[in-house]
Formats: sequence, structure tokens, C-alpha cells
Amino acid sequence: MAKAVREYRADVGIALDGDADRVIFVDEHGAEVDGDHIMAICASDMLKNGTLAHKTLVATVMSNMGLDIALRDAGGKVIKAAVGDRYVIEEMLRGGYNFGGEQSGHMIFFDYNSTGDGTLSALQLLAIMQRTGKPLSELAKVMTALPQILCNVRVKKRIDLATVPEIDQVIKGCEDTLGNSGRVLIRYSGTEPLLRIMLEGESLSLIEQLVANIVDAVEKHMGGVKEGSK
Repeated sequence: MAKAVREYRADVGIALDGDADRVIFVDEHGAEVDGDHIMAICASDMLKNGTLAHKTLVATVMSNMGLDIALRDAGGKVIKAAVGDRYVIEEMLRGGYNFGGEQSGHMIFFDYNSTGDGTLSALQLLAIMQRTGKPLSELAKVMTALPQILCNVRVKKRIDLATVPEIDQVIKGCEDTLGNSGRVLIRYSGTEPLLRIMLEGESLSLIEQLVANIVDAVEKHMGGVKEGSK
């Protein structure tokens, strides 16, 4: 799709998943614009027009911190739900919010529909492009994503990491190192025997080292094996 956008000099490329509830874009240069950036664009536009309920966007814990910063700078805020569109919808219903979504491109515009709809999401973004006259690459600058690393460690069984002092100490040390300029998110996969380790921060080299520290601790004290390692 990105190649076709460049070849035909299109303004935008739109990719839907199999059941069309998710959407991802590429801009006029063929660069990917993910769900976080789409939410940043749409939520900022809704804030400007006074249509974002409670000035709040509902995202998930997997969304980049750059989304929080973008909404804060626009005069709004982001609240986080667990991963999965059902949890986003539950939080929207609980708080009376009208826009939420995931980094994967699953977005819910409650003013128009009660579930994710990739075509509707695409129309919302295209409408913003039409109204503003701005290319997608310029609109996407509303958000700057912080460096983010996600890796998986295959484990033999799921253990509460807080009960393994050697691992818990390493994780807390990483959180202290990042402070307010980053975050550590560690969770088990819901479908596989995998421990998912995600770190964000301003320095890519720093979070690479911190991820390596956590992976080493998990491999040593839980017998885990990092995906892709031999």
C-alpha cells in the first residue's frame, strides 16, 4: 500500500484488517500513521470543536506516552484501559466518554457507532484532512512518539513477578531510572505462555539497556527464553 501511494502520488493510503474494525494509514510519503497518531489527530480536532466528551480520550496501556503529551498540550487528557476494545468500550460507558481506541487502529466513535468500525474511522480522518486542507504528514505532527521497545519472553508458567525478589528489584530499579520521563509495562499474554515486556523513554539506548536487564533477570530466575533467542 505504501509503495502504491508513492507510485500513484496519492494523498493517503488506508488499510483495513479482515473484518474492517481496525484501520491504519500511510501519509502521502508512504509513512505509516498508526492508531495512536490517528487518535491524537481526531481527539485534538474534537477538543478544538468542543465535541470530545469530558475532554477525555480513552486509550489502552499499550498506547505511547506521546499520545498523553499530545492530548495534554491540546487541553485534554488520556485515561488508560486494559488491552482490548471491550475494555475501552467498558471505560467509555462507565465515564460517559465518546471517543476511544487502541494503538492497533481499533477506534470507537460513540457519537456514530457503538463498536469499532475502520471505515467510519477512516471517514473521520479524511474529513479532518478535507476541512483543514492539511496533508496527513502535517496532521500527524500533533504527536511525537517516544521510543518504545516491546519484547516477549517465553516462560514455563505464570508467576507473580512481585514474589520473585530478584526480578521485582530489577523492575523497580528501571522504574526509578525512568521516573516521569518513561514507563515500564510488564504483563502476561492472554493467549500464550509469554511475558510481554514494554518500556518507553526519551533515550532509546537507555531503554534498550533496561529491557535487557529485565530480560536477563527473567531468564535467570524464571527459566524464560526471549523470543528469537536460541
